Amino acid sequence: MKFKDYYEILGVARTATADEIKQAYRKLAHQYHPDVSKDPAGEEKFKEIGEAYATLKDAEKRAAYDELGRHPSGQEFRPPPNWSGSRGGQEYSFDDVDLSDLFASFSKGRQGSQHQGRSMPIPGQDYELATQISLEDALHGTTLDLSFTVPEYDQQGQLKRVPHTFKARIPKGVTNGQKMLLRGKGGKGANGGPDGNLYLNISFIPHRLFKVVDYDLFLDLPLTVTEAALGATVKVPTLEGAVNLKVPEGIASGQKLRIGKRGLPKHNQEHGDLYAVIQIVVPAKLSDRERELFKELAKASTFNPRAHFE
Repeated sequence: MKFKDYYEILGVARTATADEIKQAYRKLAHQYHPDVSKDPAGEEKFKEIGEAYATLKDAEKRAAYDELGRHPSGQEFRPPPNWSGSRGGQEYSFDDVDLSDLFASFSKGRQGSQHQGRSMPIPGQDYELATQISLEDALHGTTLDLSFTVPEYDQQGQLKRVPHTFKARIPKGVTNGQKMLLRGKGGKGANGGPDGNLYLNISFIPHRLFKVVDYDLFLDLPLTVTEAALGATVKVPTLEGAVNLKVPEGIASGQKLRIGKRGLPKHNQEHGDLYAVIQIVVPAKLSDRERELFKELAKASTFNPRAHFE
């Protein structure tokens, strides 16, 4: 028969613990599962991984396997003398037999025929799905109708793309770039294994007025020259309606005015703030009267914004 290095297949040392073997199997089983693997040899690798784990997870089978010694994978070999006799008196013919069949026969001897052919539970595949919500949805929370397709095998063993449609509750207080876990909404498990999980990667739809930094919102607030110089009370939009904001006289472009608790909600029921960033705007075209007034102002004013140059 041909030798198969089960430790090499799972990528573990021969001294690996049972937990290390289990972890290696789970990682590789997900990687080469036929539902997700694009490797042309993925299905064959998946079978080899399951075969290796079925032997090494069982203490008696692993001990018997270790007695076979080390050989290059694929090399023809025969078990050492008296190896079959040490297996509880069972006799084996090593002609035209596969290594996996040999170790599968141990289960038949110990557990009886009712366990023959029982497949190992395989957890379903985890998936990630990107979705966008508005700032208003982040403020109040929302329910999304989600739909995506995953590869699954039907009863005839054919691989098909199966649609998954469900509702997902997005609580208020989510952040831009947050990853939400939806348990059991991923791929279907096989042979009684648990369904996989779905991870929602949430991002905010760009808003025409507001920019987001953590839980705070920033808004460019245009002011006229006279509003900036004399001060004013102006209406400022928020996610929950406009509020009146008092602008002090002499404010400069780039300064920020804070409007408390008008940002996005946090998990502790507090809110971020809204910052109005001052932008002084001059008209692109002046009327004759406006031009006259600006000329009068220029003559009367002693203000020199470039005095520090001198």
